[in-house]
Order: sequence, then C-alpha cells, then structure tokens
Amino acid sequence: MSQKETVDVQKVSDELVKSNESMLMTMGASDPWVNVELARRRISRKLPPTVVIKGRQTSNPKVTDIYYKCDHMRVTGAYKERGGLNSLMSLSKEAGARGVIAASAGNHAQALALHGSQLNIPVTVVMPLNAPIVKVQNCKGFGAKVELYGQNFSEAKAHAEKLAAEKGYKYVNGYDDPEIIFGAGTCGLEILDQLPDADVIVVPTGGGGLIAGISLAVKRLNPAIRVIGVESDACPSISKALENAKPTRAPVSTGGTLADGLAVETCGSLAFQFIQKYVDKVVVVPESLIARSVLHLLEVEKMLVEGAGATGLAGILSGQLDEDLAGKKVVVVITGGNIDINLLGRVIDLGLKASGRLHTFDIFILNSVGSLAEMTRILSTTGASVKTITQENPLVYDVFRLTVHMEVETIDQAHWEKVKGTMKSHGYELREHQMELSSVPRAASKL
Repeated sequence: MSQKETVDVQKVSDELVKSNESMLMTMGASDPWVNVELARRRISRKLPPTVVIKGRQTSNPKVTDIYYKCDHMRVTGAYKERGGLNSLMSLSKEAGARGVIAASAGNHAQALALHGSQLNIPVTVVMPLNAPIVKVQNCKGFGAKVELYGQNFSEAKAHAEKLAAEKGYKYVNGYDDPEIIFGAGTCGLEILDQLPDADVIVVPTGGGGLIAGISLAVKRLNPAIRVIGVESDACPSISKALENAKPTRAPVSTGGTLADGLAVETCGSLAFQFIQKYVDKVVVVPESLIARSVLHLLEVEKMLVEGAGATGLAGILSGQLDEDLAGKKVVVVITGGNIDINLLGRVIDLGLKASGRLHTFDIFILNSVGSLAEMTRILSTTGASVKTITQENPLVYDVFRLTVHMEVETIDQAHWEKVKGTMKSHGYELREHQMELSSVPRAASKL
C-alpha cells in the first residue's frame, strides 16, 4: 500500500487539534500549523469551502488527471477573502474599532472592504492612481474609504504605511501578514478534505502568501504531497528569492504582466520562510502561456479567470512539470476571476496565437484584375478561415504588387504550416506578424 493510501488526513487533523480554541491559540505560538486550523474555524462561519471540479484534458498529454480548486468563486472573485476575513476576525476589539488600512489595486482591497463592512470594522484602502475604475468602485461599494495615491503599488504601499503610523490603523499586508498566510492556508486544508488522495498541488505564486499557507497546511498532514509554485517571467520574485536564499527585488517587466495579481517585486519575508521549508518547486512561465491558459479555462472548462488565476495551469502547459505530474492526481488552484473585460478580447487573441490557431500576416499579390480573388481561392482550399482582410495601395517601390493584410484561423500550428506551404507553392510571399505582449495593455500591479 502506498504512502498516499495509508494517510488518513482527517484522523491526523483531529489528533493535532483535539483541544478547545483557547488551547489552540496557546499552541499556535509554537506551532504555525495550528494557526491555519484556527483560521479555518474562524472563517468557516462566513466562508463555505469552494468546490473542486474534475478538469477535462489539456493540450499536455502527460497530465491526464487534473482538478481545479475554484477559489475564484467568491463574492469578490478571489481567494483573498480567506486571509482578509481571518485577519479582521483576529483583531482585538480596540484594534478593530480603530480600523485597518491596506495598499492594493484589486483583490486584497475588495476582500477587506467586504468583510470589514460586515464586521463593522473601518477599512481604508490606498490604491494607485491608475487602479482599474471597476475595482475602485467595488471597494467603495463594499463600504471602504478609498484614497488614490501614487503611480504604482509601491508608492501606494508607502503612503498606506505612513497613514497607519499617523492614525493608529492596523496595516494589513496582502501577502506577508501572518493571519493572511494562515487564512490562505485554509485552501490547502479544504483540498485535503475534498481530494485526500491528491498527489500534487499547483499554485500561482506572487508575493508568496498563498503558497506559503497551502504548503504549511498540507505538508503537516501529508508530507508526501508535492506543492509547486508557478510565476510569470515578467516578475519572478519567488525564483529570485530562492536563487539568493532571501527575498530579493525582481522588478516587474516594463511591458507589465497579464498576471497583475502576482506582480509583487519582492516576496514576503515570512512567506519566504515557509516556502523555503515546504515548497517543492517553483517554475517560471512566459506571458503567452498565461494567455493560452485563460483561453483554455474559458473555452474548455467554461470558467472566466484572470491571468493570475490561470498561471498554475500555464505551468502545466509549459511542459516543465511533466516528470512531476505524469500519472499523478493534480490539483490546480484557480485564485481569481477578476479579469478586466476591456482586455479579454485581446487576451483571447493572444491565447489563440500562442496555441497556433490565429495568425496575422502580409501577403503580396500582383497589382492586376482578379489577383485578389485568385489568392483567396487558393487560400480557401487549405481550410483556413479568414477573419479580416485589408488591401493597401501599391508599394511605392514596386508598382506591380499590392500588400494584403490578413488574419486567419487554423486548427492548430501544424495546420498553419500546411497553409503556408500551399501558398508558397503557388508563388505567394508571406510575412508573418508576431503579436507582441506590449500590444496588450495591462493594469497596474494589484494585490
């Protein structure tokens, strides 16, 4: 019998927490795991577990048994409610009366705003000037006081910390506050309850709070489970920290990132301690695979997920985890669904391009009657579907040819190679366009 089959998660958990809550609080000072169980007991009164669903086949044939932990299915659309609620419920009566403050441009802000209003705890949120309008309005709608300050998250954070010192607010760090980490860890406890024979948990990674909490929670109950982090190459702060054995600044790419919820330049120091101890591996993925993962979840799993929320799946599609995941039962944590609708169309296009299904190119034809019709006739025989087509004036340096801009859909990359081969065999010259990520506008870093 394998180690996985012999571990009775519920029995281990019960043995670890056979005591009343006051005893647990005493134990928590020396045993961080107990704080995760305490967090579950607190927040379960208001936050029911999110579902785990069986996924369909991805484009990676090595990973055949995949499940999704749907933490985007919350009122605010993100897992941040776990830590946010736990941090608020952990406050003393005096601290709660004074209120809390946080810097955020997204999910952390909304979590504190929502639960602060329900608990009658004043919440102030400092958001960058370029924060998405919908997030600002949501925070105000949940009852938080919102201050817009700074050009980025770092400037907003510095201002929030200054206000906390001046006014006596409790500053709640969105990824390195202990109660935030312990609250996030309840996601891991739920996974073990719902899928006790899971082999691997794949977690999107930014500031480190979520993967720190999950790894702390699950490794204590079943050390055989592997916990793997995935981060964007636009801001690989965890990988940088692991390389240097300490939190190290990894500036966000000048082009930004689709996974803006993970764009933390320096991971949390407390979170990093748990990551070093419990996390098995962290991999870095390109932005194109994040877009492809958003597309897969929307098209195949019927889930609308933001870039950060889809980053775990990107790690699987990258092929970097094939040896870790082959033949294993894999759980991917979907962390958020707050994608900017204004960007969705472009993210889908980027995902289609990354999967070899959408292609933009110029093709050159003779400047003569019927040449366009003949070119499109030949193209139609390949099975490619034309999305757009525009014709330019004759080239100033070649009066005998016209440039035609085209966008076509194909089944996959292999089909596209056949399309190109057919067109070239008929004497047509193609010039492909590479979709640059910078052409997809992105929001400021959000937490």
